[in-house]
Amino acid sequence: MILIKLGGSVITNKGKPLSPRRKSIDKIVRTLKKINEPIVIVHGGGSYGHYWSIKYDMHAKPAKYSTHGVSVVKNSMIELNKIILDSFLKNKLNPYCLPPTDFISGNKPITKKIKMIEKIARSGFIPVTYGDALWYGQKKSFILSGDRIMSVLATILKPRLSIFVINVDGLYSNIKTKKLIRELKGRKPLISKSSKDVTGGMNRKVDEAIKISKKDMNVFFVNGNKPERIIDAINRKKFHGTLFRG
Repeated sequence: MILIKLGGSVITNKGKPLSPRRKSIDKIVRTLKKINEPIVIVHGGGSYGHYWSIKYDMHAKPAKYSTHGVSVVKNSMIELNKIILDSFLKNKLNPYCLPPTDFISGNKPITKKIKMIEKIARSGFIPVTYGDALWYGQKKSFILSGDRIMSVLATILKPRLSIFVINVDGLYSNIKTKKLIRELKGRKPLISKSSKDVTGGMNRKVDEAIKISKKDMNVFFVNGNKPERIIDAINRKKFHGTLFRG
């Protein structure tokens, strides 16, 4: 089984509020048709969830955030999710929408429900879930990122590969020269923080990827603007991106 995260910066234009990149989404979804094994999809919030999370000053740490803000974030993620699901259906694939509340209670994974996701994927559907604003309890809520969902699902489902589809070629050792880090094992490189990403941006992706790789699973970062690289990673062809070796 393959676990794939569609990054918000690939499926939306993060510089413009509420702007899906429909052509990019369709191109990636068409590429996914070439995968001949069960897949599970997670997608980020991009200029939908992130935009409102920043506006209402909501973060990954549970706290008493604006209840109206939580409602707005959730509504925007449903909007973006619908665009993704429509693309799957248009391209004759069978998505199965799974809001994160189907398998997360508070901020704790429900193992039995997550194991059910594998059964759904093996029955011919493509489970699709996403980062969201969740109720935590005690009048608190929090932002659950798609990157965090990746490590939660990988820990229990143990996929053959986990792939983060991002809007650059991978991790760079030098951002100016775009010198690519082709392979990492267990260590975290120094990454500059983005002040405009409530879920931690590239730092969060790297943290979750390392967490997955430490459980003896390979993780790839690939450029979603060149979706054929997803297939290259799966088929173990000459790979252009960053591999976190399990």
